[in-house]
Order: sequence, then structure tokens, then C-alpha cells
Amino acid sequence: MRADLLALGILQAVGVAEAVTVYGQKPLVPTTTAAAADYTGAAAYNPTTLIPPPIPSPLNTQFTLQLQNGGTPGLSIPQEGSFLGFSIEMSVANQVLGKNSSHIQVPFLNLMANLQQRAGRVFIRMGGNTQETAVLVDRTPNGRMLEKNNTGLINPTQTPPLVFTPDLLYLMRNISSLVNVRWFLGIPFLLNTPSRLDIAEQGQAILGDYLIGLQAGNEPDLYARHGHRDPSYSPSDYVGEFGDLVISMSNEANAKNRNLLIGPNIAFADWTAQQVWDTGFVDQFSANLAYLAVENYPSDNCAVQFNTGGTVHQPQDVFPSYLDHTAGKGIIEKFKTSTEFATQKGKKLLMFETNTASCGGFPGVSDVFGAALWGIDYSLQMAYSNFSGALMHVGGQNVFYNPFTPPPTNQSSFHQWTVGPIYYSALVVAETLGASNGTQVLDLNANNGDIHTPAYAIYENGDPVRVGIINFITDPSGASDISVSIAIGGSGIGQPNATPAQVKVKYLLASSVSQKGNYTWAGQTFGGIFDSDGRPIGSENITTVPCDQALNICVIKVPAPSYALVFLSDEALTETSGAAPTTFPTTAQTKTRNTVTIDPSVLATSNGGFDKKRLGSTSPGSVNAALSLTPASTSITVSVLALVSGIFTVRRMFWP
Repeated sequence: MRADLLALGILQAVGVAEAVTVYGQKPLVPTTTAAAADYTGAAAYNPTTLIPPPIPSPLNTQFTLQLQNGGTPGLSIPQEGSFLGFSIEMSVANQVLGKNSSHIQVPFLNLMANLQQRAGRVFIRMGGNTQETAVLVDRTPNGRMLEKNNTGLINPTQTPPLVFTPDLLYLMRNISSLVNVRWFLGIPFLLNTPSRLDIAEQGQAILGDYLIGLQAGNEPDLYARHGHRDPSYSPSDYVGEFGDLVISMSNEANAKNRNLLIGPNIAFADWTAQQVWDTGFVDQFSANLAYLAVENYPSDNCAVQFNTGGTVHQPQDVFPSYLDHTAGKGIIEKFKTSTEFATQKGKKLLMFETNTASCGGFPGVSDVFGAALWGIDYSLQMAYSNFSGALMHVGGQNVFYNPFTPPPTNQSSFHQWTVGPIYYSALVVAETLGASNGTQVLDLNANNGDIHTPAYAIYENGDPVRVGIINFITDPSGASDISVSIAIGGSGIGQPNATPAQVKVKYLLASSVSQKGNYTWAGQTFGGIFDSDGRPIGSENITTVPCDQALNICVIKVPAPSYALVFLSDEALTETSGAAPTTFPTTAQTKTRNTVTIDPSVLATSNGGFDKKRLGSTSPGSVNAALSLTPASTSITVSVLALVSGIFTVRRMFWP
């Protein structure tokens, strides 16, 4: 199909109306060298490639992970396979989810279905800065589902005010009827008097049980800095406004919503979480708080992206800071007391918005294989530290860190989606934690705490079922590949030998932490830029490793760089394999003009003749007759090019 799309791009580039296509004819021979030029395109496709960090020395490449059955101290709280979800900036909902409630993006459905197959459900927040001033209207000026006011930009990130219609909520509900997505929404809080409760009321009416939380305030600790509150605005003031919101929700329409609120959602910028807890916030509103939440990024690229005048961080300089075990631990350290506090109060604490760096991330850092390894380690470290979930942020074309990016609208007829490294993180974390919704995580402090080779054990019912091992090092020579001996039980810890006869291993692989796209997870990939329809490409490859039961060890090789997920039993593997895929018919066609499917071999040898027998044309109106289009046949249709197959894959598993 990619070849067909390439052919279409060539047709458009040379102009089919001229009826002559020239291939390689002098002086139009392909240019072999050209002067370098600065990239000026969208950030989502930036080609910047950085130099991997040097190989650490000394490096211990052989070590043992000793596991025990039952009684293991230090395990996390029970975790769900859906731990790692997404936070979608509200202003790009019409690009990512679909044009409206009748035309849903097929690749998005497939990407979510991949996760549902492994974890049972997907958590998505629809919000961000753009939720704070969003206004729900019956109809937008141009009749669209969502429109931006780009003349009213606010905040250093130039956030556009939004107007949107209930059709956005119906779009979300229709997605949940196909794949098991559960939604968080945000109540506009920037202008808090009077509270805009329309989104909560209609969200509840339309989404029903698929609505699981309502964010009250987005980064309120930055309100004063950004001029949205008085300079003296404090945690106590926020708590007071939260109380006003609860009072305003005393009507019947918000009977359920009153107990779905999420706070305090601070960025840990001008306040600490402890300052909020000290106000008595949780005790006062315990009945109303479905979740506690914070938001945080390890760094920012705001000075470059938005000319804020702040510190400029050079991507090459910060790249190494994402490529060891201290990265995730460093982000979480300041929240350790908060996870303990949440557990004591019987509340779940979420990392409600995060990614590699705020203001879109860094080129060559956020969009490379190293970010996938960082995302895995960071997520598992959050799970181990008793967060109950995390949401990776999704922006538009102007960011580097997107887990997935639809093509620009004017290229959607010949380009597919781009799947970024953070989506691979989500897929891998879902399989690592599994769908039992009762797994516990343990940081094994592997290799005597070597920061380049962390490892985690996943427990169910007190026994280890999976082990995840990361090798952050880039070394094409193979000298930095590590050999990890896994032992379960044994006389050394006073237990019977329990190492199985064999284990299964899945690998997340790339040639370098600097590689862009074409990573493989168990042999399957989502390709590179503009390559994906949301379904993994290739055959799944699971490695079987025999164990030495006499010595009570299984030796696992972990290439540099990679992530290895070791399944300690066949049951631990099948738990994450899900059900057989289900197909749904595509009933909508877009770009019905200027589209054609051509065999590349025919195109390459054609001179564009036979123009006197035109059956079609790239120019509307130049031909009187045209092939008829298949009419839509269902109430929910899915946008897809006429070039593409008339089915899309959605894997169903279960609705827990």
C-alpha cells in the first residue's frame, strides 16, 4: 500500500493533467549531493539525530537476579495493565480522534485496540491548557465540532481559546463503543466564576460510565505566574475555589459528577503537593475526590518553542540525562511522600500529564528509541512508587514527543500516521503489567544498582510472573550486551528451586538510542514517519530460552540497547495475548477526487499516454463520467482513504 501511496504522490507532484511523466531523463537526473539546509518543517517529523552517550566504563555485563516465591518485601500496591494512558490536548481532538462523531480516525482505533488487547482498557484524558477556557456551544461559527480562536492566545505556550459542540462528546462515546476507552474530562477553571459545568453535565449524559473523572483546575500553581490570579494566590485559595465548585454541582444533573472530581493537578512549579495536603484538602473533600493528581515534566523546551526568555536547553546536552535509571527516579523522588499520603488516605494518585519535556519536548531526544526506554523505566518506576497511573501528553504537529501523530490534513491522502517511541512504551508497559489488574512491581536494584541496566520483577499473588530488563547503552559491537541470570527460589534463600525449564522473552529493539522509528517489539513494528495505520507490521517473534534447572538459573541476553520482557510461565505470556482481532467495515470515503491506485511497475514504464480515453482525471469537471462510490451503510462511519482497504482491525478483549 505504501508503494501505491508513493505513486499517488508522484502523480500529484508532476501534474497528471500534462499527460507526460518523465523518469530520470537528463537533465532531470536525481541529485546525488546537495547543500545542507536547516529543517523548517513540523516538529513532529524533525530529522535531528544526536550522538548517543559514551559506553560506561567499567561495565559489569553479567549479573544475577534472585527472586523468591511469597513473602517478598517492598512490593508496590496492586497495579493495572492500563497504567500508562494518554493525555490528549483538547485543541487537537479533531485531528487525533476524528473529524466528528460520524468519522472516526481508523489508526487511532487500531492503536487503542492494541493496548486494549493487552490491558483490557485504555485511560485517556481530554484536556490540557486548552480545556481551561473551552466553551461548550450548540454550534460553532463554521459548523465544525471544534474551533480555535487563534487571536486570543494565552499562557507562554500560546494556548488558543476553544469552542466545541456536544459532538466531541458523542465522538468520544462512539470510540468507547468500539474500543474500551475510559475518559477523563476537565471543568474549565481559569475563569472560575461562574463555573462552566456544561461539559460535566453533558459529559455524564453522553459518556455515562465511560466518564471516570473530572479535573478541577489544570496546573493551578501556575495561575498567578501566568496572570490568571492575584500574585498572592495560594493552595488555600485553590481549595476554596474547589469548594465553590462542589457547591455549584449540587443540582441533580451533577449528582454523580460531584464524586468524580480530580485535584489538585499542580505542576510542582510554584507549590509543592505537601502544601496542598497541609490545607486539609483531601479530608475535606474525600467524598468528592475520585483521584488525586499531579502533573510534571523532567525538563522544558519553552525558551526555544515559545521565546519565553527562560533557560535554553541544548538537546545534545540533555540527551544523556534520559538514558539511565536516575531519570525516572529523579522525577518521582519529590512525590514519594505524596504516594504514601494517598495510600494512607485510600486514594489513587495519578501523574495526570507528563512526557519527556514540557513545551513539546526536544528534537533528537523525545522522538528516538531512547525515549521509549525512558518511558518504560519511568512508568515502571511510578508503578513501583505507588502511583496508580500516568498519562503521556499528546499535542499537534508542533511537538516532538507525540506517542502518535496523524499526518497534516493536506497530506492525509498519501501519508499515514507516525507512531512515536512513547507509544511503544505504552504497549510494552501494558504487557509488562498484564491484564489481571492485580500485579505488583519491584525495582530489583539490579547489577548492584548500575544505572544503565535496571530491572523490575512483576508479581501476582505474591509470586514472580515476569521480569523486565533495560539496557540503556548503545554499542553496536555487542560488547555491552548483558547476560542476566534469573533464579527463582533456591537453597540460598531457604526455598525450593522454582526456576522453570524454559522461559519466553520479548524484545524491544533498535540499533541505537538515537534511532528514529522502525523499532521492533517482538519482531513487529509501526514503521517510520507516515508509515502506520495503527496495526503492527510483521510476524510476532517470541524467543524461547532454555533454563538450567540443576543450577536453578535462566540466562537472558539483553542487547545494547533494548528492553527484554521475560515471561516466567506460559500463563504469564497468554495473560497479555488477548483475543483474536475483530474487523469492522469501513463505510466512508474521503478524498474521492484526485485519488488513484497504480501498480508502481506500470507507472515507472508509462509515458502518460492514452489521454484521449480518459476514464478519470485529477481535475474535477474534466470528465463527464466517473466511477460511482459505495454509499455509507451504518450510523457510525470511519474516515479512510478510498485507496485503503475497506476494513480496519479493532481487537476486542473485555470490558472490565
